[in-house]
Amino acid sequence: MNETCCRLKALLLGWGSVGVVYAATDVLQRAGYKLPPMWVDTLMDFSPSAIWLYLSFFILIPLGYFLTPLSQVKCLMRATQLAALFAGAIYLAWPSTMDYPTVSGEGVSVDMLRLLLAVDSPQNCFPSLHMALTLLMVWGISQRGQWHYTLGAMIWGAAIAVSILQLRRHLFIDLVGGTALALLAGALAVKITTRRVTQKALRHE
Repeated sequence: MNETCCRLKALLLGWGSVGVVYAATDVLQRAGYKLPPMWVDTLMDFSPSAIWLYLSFFILIPLGYFLTPLSQVKCLMRATQLAALFAGAIYLAWPSTMDYPTVSGEGVSVDMLRLLLAVDSPQNCFPSLHMALTLLMVWGISQRGQWHYTLGAMIWGAAIAVSILQLRRHLFIDLVGGTALALLAGALAVKITTRRVTQKALRHE
């Protein structure tokens, strides 16, 4: 299997698992607990124009899989899958929602936000998978060891995090949960990958 196919397969199995878990939990979960906002959530005004940075997440994910060193792609895939499984378990055990702002006005950004609201779940707030996956992609890209890629990914990831709050798709506590989820899933994926590489090397001795 060539490099492109390997990356596409990892993207499909990794990101695809997120879609399956997200959709399944939205159907199976009960009514969510309404999370209260914190003072941090009041620091930024609601802005529909943040929709474009928010949606750039869907560009960052495939780029993450194609810019991560090939030797680390399976690890990134496992981290994505683990993040989806852990988040799904929380969504089922403790579903959460929040007070969303009323969307009014006209314009392309407002129309795009309304389209997002029509397809996105009003639940599945804590932890934020949007945040967790963003951080995992930034981590994957940083494995190249090239500072300009790392810096660019970090700035992009930070911008997405801000857009999540500006768009009121999540609360600050959800982003904290998403960060913790990324750290846990990433650490476990590294451990699993390292163990498998070691076992494979021992079998070939």
